[in-house]
Amino acid sequence: MNEKVSIVVPVYNAEKYIEQTVQSVLTQTYSEWELILAENGSTDQTAEKLKEIESRDERIRVLFLGDNVGAAKARNEGVKEATGRYLAFLDADDLWDSSKLEKEVRFMKEKGAAFVFTGYEFGDEDAKPTGKVVRVPETLTYKQALKNTTIFTSTVLFDTEVIPKEKLKMPQIKSEDTALWWKILREGNTAYGLNENLVIYRRPSQSLSSNKVEALRRIWFLYRKWEKLNVFKSAWYFVNWAFRAVSRRI
Repeated sequence: MNEKVSIVVPVYNAEKYIEQTVQSVLTQTYSEWELILAENGSTDQTAEKLKEIESRDERIRVLFLGDNVGAAKARNEGVKEATGRYLAFLDADDLWDSSKLEKEVRFMKEKGAAFVFTGYEFGDEDAKPTGKVVRVPETLTYKQALKNTTIFTSTVLFDTEVIPKEKLKMPQIKSEDTALWWKILREGNTAYGLNENLVIYRRPSQSLSSNKVEALRRIWFLYRKWEKLNVFKSAWYFVNWAFRAVSRRI
């Protein structure tokens, strides 16, 4: 039986962080995994570093995409190459607790779920935990997720025997991860939350997510253009989203 977890990581100019991120995979207590690093046309020394990393473990593969195609397409290229039953996403600067995969696979089986996610903690530039831990609900349906975007990319796990890889392609838009979660939930799936802090979400001071105005624009775009909600519904969900987003950061 295929119990392998395919871990897809889009990598762009991540020479400062990728070593630590890969190490957090290598120390997993769950050993049946493959790590697919989608090198996305970096202009620093990332590509050279990845060549060395790839030689350390036969479970690690690097896809050299050549051009900077963006994180969404890089993830999609990685998903195409995935051979495991389970699919996990990990960003190139985030860290996993060593028990993350083991606990999450077990949780998925216990719940009979196809889409699960975990809690996480914000980290600073050096991935030092800040003490701001995000707790997650037991379940999220589509309508609940529209006003609670607590599902963080580096925490998710999918069972591709239930949700095929073809349905796990991220759209070429901003906040592509949230858009994908909503699409999957809109199709009738439920996401199950494992309320344990198993991921460090590194937030460099210049990261996209730190741009609050841009974050507001992205979520409004998703409501209006991606979900095609009217202005009133969009405003309702937007207010709920903003309240929860602020709560997670204080």
